[in-house]
Parts: sequence; C-alpha cells; structure tokens
Amino acid sequence: MWQISRYEDVRALLTDERLSKDPGRVPGYVAGPSGLNRHLVHADPPDHTRLRTLVNTAFVPRRIAQLEPFITDTAHLLLDRIETQVHVDVIGDFAAPLTFRMICAILGVPAELDTAETRDTLMATIAPAPGLDPARVEDALHALLDRLVTTKRKGGEESGVDLLGALVRASDESAAMSEEELRSTAYLLLLVGHDTTMNLIGNGTLALLRNPTEAARLTGTAAPEPVATATAVEELLRYDSPVRDATFRCAAESIVLDGQVIAEGDIVSLLIGSANRDGHRFPEPDRLDLGRTPNDHLAFGYGPHFCIGAALARLEGAVALPLLLQRLGSVALAKPADELPWRPARVMRGLAALPVVRN
Repeated sequence: MWQISRYEDVRALLTDERLSKDPGRVPGYVAGPSGLNRHLVHADPPDHTRLRTLVNTAFVPRRIAQLEPFITDTAHLLLDRIETQVHVDVIGDFAAPLTFRMICAILGVPAELDTAETRDTLMATIAPAPGLDPARVEDALHALLDRLVTTKRKGGEESGVDLLGALVRASDESAAMSEEELRSTAYLLLLVGHDTTMNLIGNGTLALLRNPTEAARLTGTAAPEPVATATAVEELLRYDSPVRDATFRCAAESIVLDGQVIAEGDIVSLLIGSANRDGHRFPEPDRLDLGRTPNDHLAFGYGPHFCIGAALARLEGAVALPLLLQRLGSVALAKPADELPWRPARVMRGLAALPVVRN
C-alpha cells in the first residue's frame, strides 16, 4: 500500500481519474460486509454518477438547512436527560444518539429501529469488538436491512417521501438501482451518515476541552474575540479530522509521483488527517485556531467523491458543539487525554467514549 501524506499530493490524487474506487480490481481485497459493497463509495463512473444522483437530492444544503430546528430540539432533549448527571459520556449520551437520529430521520428509519442496538450492529462492521463473531455481525446487519427494505415496500406510495422509500421505489419501479445496490446504499448511509458527524462532535469536544481559550471564543464566555460558529467547525474538522484515511482507491494504471512509480493494481492510501496538518498549507498546523481563514481542509475529501453528507455534518456540528458546551457548563476530562479509548478503524478516527465530569 502506498501512503500519501502531503496536502498537495492528497488533493491532486482525490481527483485523479487514474485511481479507481472499485475494490474488485485487487484480487482478494475485502472491502466490507459481504453483499454490501455495491454503493457509491466503491464505484467509478458511470455507476458512481448514477448512484450519487439517486441520493443527492436528500442532502442538498437547502433541504438540510430545514432540519436545523429538529437538530436543535433533539440536542436539547438529549441534554435534558443528562442535566443532573455529574459523569457524562459525550459520545454515548449525546453525539451517537443525536447523529444517528438525524440520519434515521432523513432515511425514514422506523422509530423502533432508532436504537443503540442498531447503532452497535452498524459500528461493529468497521470496528468489531474483541471476541465478537464477524459472521454473527453480518447476519444481524443483513437482518436489519431486510427489515428496513421490507417495511418500505409494504408502505407503498407513502414510503416514497423519505430517502430510503425513494430508493426502494427506484429499485422496484425504474430499475435505476439493483437490489444489491439498494441494500448496500442503505448500509452505507446509515453507517457514515452518523459516524463521521459523531466523530466531529467527539473529536471537536476533546479539542475544545484541551484548548479552553479557544472554547471561550466559541461560546463567547470570556475575553478572547468571539468567532463565527461555522468558521470554528471548519477548524475542528481540520484539526482532528473525523476521517483520517480516504476510502479505498487503487491505481487503474501506473502513476508517477515524486519520482516513485505506483504500479497498476497498487492500493493507494490518501491520508486526510496528515494532509490537514501539512505545514506547507496551514501555518502552525498543530495549533487549534477557531478563527483560521482560509481553511481549505480535506476532511470531506475533494472532487467527485466529496462527502455527500458534508452539509448535514456541518450543520449538526454548528448546532451541537456550542449547545453542548453551554449546557454542560464547567466540565473536565474524567481521565487523561492519552488514556481515552479510540475505536480501531482504518478509515474513521473517532473516540469510543469521551467521559467528562462536571466541576
């Protein structure tokens, strides 16, 4: 595997058509759960274009902006539940249920499946817990997707108003999507639709707790010059990126980069987290500066595979992070930062838990 770490190289290769997203080009490569890899992340044009078009309308900024009241109300509801707790897990008590509820609302997942058990099943496919049987995880995942798709099919015309219902209709009525693509896309959206934003909230909260002066700029509670929330979210995305390694790519033909030959069929790993700390692109890259502009980070990728849920992640972060800091009040990490548990995933970078204690 080639690992590409510099900003300019990573950005250029994110748009390079000589890199393929099709794992089938590498014999023996296992991209994810069996039968669930026919989605837009693992597709080249024209399949990528077709699949992205089918889901894109649900994530356009105008439609996402309409979710702000729902995000705010849900965040307050979750924070109400932990208002009297001295010990709080920012991930388990807030970030995970908030972000999963949002993607469930967009997809049209029935309320009875918006549960911690469903989230755990999805997360186990990318970061399996020790001793957990992968075959049992896949069985549980396929059973979940069967139930979702069956529910939408039974719902008829009324199910078409949400994204999952629309995708089922696209599969059944126009053959615009195969059954495997339908289930793979549902899996992808459920997983990354909340995982990346959960990581943004978790990683961002940790960064703010370790940089109280910057946190005060966000909440407007101290002397430092306040900063626009949107600008702060961009810096938190850069500083500790929710995605540290771009999704699968391999060379469809030989590529010469800085005198090195990447041969056809070689896997290429584009290190997003490293690129976002490149001092040639970002002055003082290891310093958190919530007012940093310009800030052309690569946290959502770049080019044709730019994250389709970027607008949703930005809005959730902009709503959730200030509210969380304000409602929690004076808090501190419940254990040293270097003892915090991180989930063992190659692509994503996220905390398994973020325990804090009220002072």
